[in-house]
Amino acid sequence: MIKWFKGWRLGALALALVAAGWGIKKQFFTPPPAPQVITAPVAVADLEDTVLATGTISANNQVDVGAQASGQIKRLYVTLGQEIKKGDLIAEIDATTQENTLRNAQAAVAVLEAQKRSAQATLRQAELVFKRQQELFRQEASAKVDYDSAEATLATSRAAIGQLDAQIEQARIAVDTARVNLGYTRIVAPMDGTVIALVRKEGQTVNAAQSAPTLIKLAQLDTVLIRAQISEADVVRVQPGLPVYFTIMGEPDRRYDAQLVAVEPATDTQQADTSSSTSTSTSSSSTTTAIYYNGRFTVPNPQKKLRIDMTAQVSVVVSKAPKALVIPATALGARGKDGRYTVKVLSGAPGGPQRLEPRTVRVGLNNRVQAQVLEGLKEGEQVVIGDGSGAKASGMRGGPPMF
Repeated sequence: MIKWFKGWRLGALALALVAAGWGIKKQFFTPPPAPQVITAPVAVADLEDTVLATGTISANNQVDVGAQASGQIKRLYVTLGQEIKKGDLIAEIDATTQENTLRNAQAAVAVLEAQKRSAQATLRQAELVFKRQQELFRQEASAKVDYDSAEATLATSRAAIGQLDAQIEQARIAVDTARVNLGYTRIVAPMDGTVIALVRKEGQTVNAAQSAPTLIKLAQLDTVLIRAQISEADVVRVQPGLPVYFTIMGEPDRRYDAQLVAVEPATDTQQADTSSSTSTSTSSSSTTTAIYYNGRFTVPNPQKKLRIDMTAQVSVVVSKAPKALVIPATALGARGKDGRYTVKVLSGAPGGPQRLEPRTVRVGLNNRVQAQVLEGLKEGEQVVIGDGSGAKASGMRGGPPMF
C-alpha cells in the first residue's frame, strides 16, 4: 500500500513537470503565427504605360466607282470580292444614245467642211474677179464702183471662210465630247483593288444627269487604315510617332504592331458638319456625350485577314521600361513629400518566424496596374497587396493586383 502511494505521487509529479514544461515552451519559445496577408513577389518584367482605345479598320484607299453616262447597265463584268487591276472593264451601259450623238456631231462636221469647200470656190472666183477689176481700173478701163464691188465681194468671201473654220472647230469639239461621252458607257477600274460592294445590278437604269450613281466600291486592302477613338482625357498624352499595337476579336492572341501617324485635330462631328451654326456649337459644347479624337495609323495586310469595319482593340504605348523590377500597384502605400512610397514587405523564411516590415521605395513608371521599383526592393521579396480576407491592405492604393 505504501509502495503504491509513493508510485502514484511520483507519477503525478512527473505529469505536473511535463505540463509545466509544455506551458513554458508555449509561452516563451513558440514563434508567433505568421501574419495573414496576401502577398506578391517582386519580379522582373517589361512594363508599359499605354492609352487604350477602340478602333475601326477601313481600307487605306477606297473609291466609289460611278457612271458618268445615263442608260441601262447592259453587262457587269465583276463579282463581289474579285481582285481587279487598273483599266479592267467593270461594266457597260447601253450606248445607243451616245453613239447617235457622236454620229450627229460627225455629220455636222462633214456638212460644215462641205460648206467650206463651197466657200473656198466662191473665194477663188472673187479673187479672180478682183484681180481682173484691179487691172482694168489701173488701165482706167473700168469704173471705180466695179472695182469697189469686187473688193468687197473678196473680203466677204474671206470672212465666210473664217466663220466656217470657227464653226468646224466647234463641231470637232462636239465630236470629241460625244466620243468621250461614248467612252463613259464603258466603266473601267481607276486602280488595283478588291470589289467590296456591288451597288447596282445588270438591267438597272442609271441616271447621271444630276449626280454620278455608284456602281461598285473598290478598295485596296493590302494596307488597311485604323482609326482609333482616343478619349479627350488621354489625347493630350499621345502624339504622332508613338508605337501602337492592336488585336482583333477573331485573333485575340495575335498582336499587330504599327506606329501612330496622326491625331486628328477635331472630332468626327466637326469634320462632318463644318457649317454648323453658333447655336449648334453652343449646344454641342454643353452636351454630356463623351468626346473622342481619332488617331490614325496603317498596317500591312498581305493575307487579307483584316477586313473593313472590324473592331480593333488599340494600345498606344506612351512609355515603357523593359526588364524592370515591378510590383503590383496595389502594394503602394501613402506617398511621401519626397515622392517615395511606403510598402509592406513580408520578411522571414517560410515555415519560420515571419513579420511585416515597412519599406520606403522609389517608383518610376506606374501604369496603375504595375509599378516600376527603382530603389528599395530586391527581386523575389514578397510585398503585401491585401489582408487575409482578400481585401486590399489598409493604406494601399493603386489598380487591381496582377499576381
